Amino acid sequence: MEARRTSTPQDREVLQRGLETFAELGYDQTTVRELARRLGVSHNFVNDRYGSKLAFWRAVVDYACAESGPLAEEADQARDDDALLAAIVHRFYRAAVRHPQLQRLIADESARESERIAYLYEAYIGPTLATVAPSVARLAAAGRLPDVPLHLLYFAVIGPISGMIQNPLARRLGRPEAPAAAELEAFADGLAGLIVGGLVRSACGEG
Repeated sequence: MEARRTSTPQDREVLQRGLETFAELGYDQTTVRELARRLGVSHNFVNDRYGSKLAFWRAVVDYACAESGPLAEEADQARDDDALLAAIVHRFYRAAVRHPQLQRLIADESARESERIAYLYEAYIGPTLATVAPSVARLAAAGRLPDVPLHLLYFAVIGPISGMIQNPLARRLGRPEAPAAAELEAFADGLAGLIVGGLVRSACGEG
């Protein structure tokens, strides 16, 4: 799961502002005119530079996924199945606290059928699931993971991401107003430990 990286600071600034806009307004409510206003560029910039709003959206997603980093790495292939699953969940939650706008964008796109959810799945979600699916199957066969369809397991892991990205509610529930980056990563690791610990039984079969 490797995203294309952008080449210049100016590119990254434009794409970051695009990400913030799509995450806040959603794709359909984000007009080319509004993008131009928020990006501080001419009205024709998106079409001239990227070809279309959809192509710009894809560039935004590629940028955001590259900034978040890969969830699966080559070194993971040497891990035990439970360690691989835990590593991917930990990276996923850490990426979410560092780049919450990407998760908001994905959550919004996941609710409707479109070219955009197809792109997200084919380019990013599907390849990550393919990496972890054999480990999930072996853990389930060994009785160490609930034997449920992969899509249910996916949503069991994805659902708690709201705790990382729904900041106004999280603050009302007691999260600090402006946590430092280290605190956010500690929250992410705590959540990952909670989820993985609840899903994966020990090798002795204990809960």
